[in-house]
Amino acid sequence: MDDTLAVILGGGRGTRLFPLTSLRSKPAVPFGGKYRLVDVPISNCLHSNLRRIFVLTQFNSQSLNRHLSQTYKFDAFSSGFVNVLAAEQTEESSDWFQGTADAVRQSMRHLDSYPHKDVVILSGDQLYHLDIRKMLAAHRSQMADATVAVLPVPAEQTAGFGILKVNPQGRIVHFEEKPGAARLPELASEVPGVGHAFLASMGIYMFKREALARALTEFKLVDFGRNVIPHIIPLMRVQAFTFRGYWEDVGTIRSYYEANLALCQTIPPFDFYDENRLIYTHPRFLPATKVEDCVIRSALISEGSILVGAEIVHSVVGIRARVGAGAVVRDSLILGADFYQTIDEIRASEGSGAPLVGVGSGSKIEGAIIDKNARIGRGVQIRCDPSRPDTDGEGFYVRDGIVVVPKGAVIPDGTVI
Repeated sequence: MDDTLAVILGGGRGTRLFPLTSLRSKPAVPFGGKYRLVDVPISNCLHSNLRRIFVLTQFNSQSLNRHLSQTYKFDAFSSGFVNVLAAEQTEESSDWFQGTADAVRQSMRHLDSYPHKDVVILSGDQLYHLDIRKMLAAHRSQMADATVAVLPVPAEQTAGFGILKVNPQGRIVHFEEKPGAARLPELASEVPGVGHAFLASMGIYMFKREALARALTEFKLVDFGRNVIPHIIPLMRVQAFTFRGYWEDVGTIRSYYEANLALCQTIPPFDFYDENRLIYTHPRFLPATKVEDCVIRSALISEGSILVGAEIVHSVVGIRARVGAGAVVRDSLILGADFYQTIDEIRASEGSGAPLVGVGSGSKIEGAIIDKNARIGRGVQIRCDPSRPDTDGEGFYVRDGIVVVPKGAVIPDGTVI
């Protein structure tokens, strides 16, 4: 893998994950209590012995940059790195990244300073375990100019994906973005070991160095999925690599919420517990979680939390979270905090009547996402309503029927949402 580079796309404005992306980029959004979304593609690279990794960033990138610099440090005898490439003005271009392909095109001069034969391009907001070495082996054995990772999906899910049709040799012969039901009979492929199937693009691409340069410089296209792949299919050898496993795009509030809560299952679809495929993240020196007189069922509780007299059911609780006496947290994500309040700060807040960081005593949180450093007062009631339209409230937002309290927001005592 020494002759292969990895490029992780840091995402655009992340509007579909707003307000979680109001102060951070999509890959920096917390996940699973203690991780960031970007930890997944980076961990896949490291387990595949792929150690030259670029992360392309543009919007709200400070949190992501800090996480990467604190987490991924290679020793002095290694050629590995995780480098952030931010959008920058040059003599050739003064524009921001206009899309995924444009982001890679504007970063090519940095990539080309390292010797390589192939480049793998990954998204920063997907969940999956992938041995990239197997994809590279297939890519090279088929003498492909480009390879697209694909996932078999049922007919009812095709409307949400770009669907690729392949010939018996696995070569992609047609691409169609989010096809309607009337188009499906013409888009099915025969896949070895799967049979009659619809193949959805996972947004994971591998290119020969020369093919990537041609695709980006000759055609000047903006986005890989919408533009580059459909354009090069008749011009280059573009192969499909069929992935068989769990994969989830967490690009919306609903998908993010459901993917987190799926981790509470007895056997979760995304496995954090496989010692051979660990997900790496920032090593923190936090104390063990303190649990006093609580009821906890089907929940994940991250380190450094303080839970006193609370009931937590089917929920994910992040690092340094505080949940007060008599509070009930159900079907919710409590993302935790970046810091502990000192004793003096706690006394000052209590003296002024201001809520503490965390969930106050007697509050009931159901079907909600409480972002980091939020202050939920005493006796607050927050309940989701799937039929509720998207709403911007004072200290909260409703997206996809889920109440989201943004980072650092304050919800006063007794508030009902």
